[in-house]
Amino acid sequence: MDWKEKAIVLKQVGYSGRNIAKILGLGKSTVNNFFQKTEKEKYTVPEGVKILLLDVETAPLSGAIWSIWQQGVSLNQIQNDWFILSYSASWLGSGEVMYEDLRGIVDKEDDTKLLQSLWNLLDEADIVVAHNGRKFDCKKINARLILNGFSKPSPYRIVDTLELVKKEFAFTSAKLEYLTDKLCTEKKQKHNKYPGYTLWAECLKDNLDAWKCMEEYNKADVTSLEELYYVLSSWCALPNYDVYLDDVDMSDWEETGYCYTNLAKYQVYRHKVTGQQKRGRVNLLTKEKRASLLANI
Repeated sequence: MDWKEKAIVLKQVGYSGRNIAKILGLGKSTVNNFFQKTEKEKYTVPEGVKILLLDVETAPLSGAIWSIWQQGVSLNQIQNDWFILSYSASWLGSGEVMYEDLRGIVDKEDDTKLLQSLWNLLDEADIVVAHNGRKFDCKKINARLILNGFSKPSPYRIVDTLELVKKEFAFTSAKLEYLTDKLCTEKKQKHNKYPGYTLWAECLKDNLDAWKCMEEYNKADVTSLEELYYVLSSWCALPNYDVYLDDVDMSDWEETGYCYTNLAKYQVYRHKVTGQQKRGRVNLLTKEKRASLLANI
């Protein structure tokens, strides 16, 4: 029996990651990373549901300013407007990451080719997952689409992992960098070779080495986002995949108890693999019991 098999056995009988690492003479991070990877591998996406993981990078605005402190910039001070510089995307569970940027394009403000690719992906997606996606990624894409004469893509639901984290937890930070460092084996990358704004500035100069760094950075955001989505799945309220499917398979769900509202009682189900919880839609209280309950005013 190798250490991984021993670790699984110890976890099943209730040992913590810290104690398992101590018993096996391993680093705590080694053990925790193994369990996180195992959790990710057992997660499956039902066929028939198109879930798109997405991250976009935008070029900065440029303009004329007179100070670096608390500037209010008027519209006539803007010299160049922002546009989409690159994007990375992946269909959940596919193991393949798509990437596209504006390298080699003389007119960097012409992001039409990227927009067409993004429109095609969004038009195909049932669900789009992004970190701060509701306020940033999706709205930024929409703004560039309408400015360039595109029609609206087919409707899709947005799962914003930033919103999920802020609703359920009080982490020190809700940034993707912090969350993936603490919860995932796939980490959000830094771009130390071109720190801060330098990476964007060099890409705008069409520095091919900087573009390579941008590609690695952008792709890592999506791969780490995918694992974060898996980790959060048992804690957060995610879209119900079953509404997209013709047949519902309940074999992976087990009854675990009940949940209550002020006027109703529902069966609770837990997924045997992912740990995600859902409730039934039928109020289990008898007609007589429901009639006897008083409602708040």
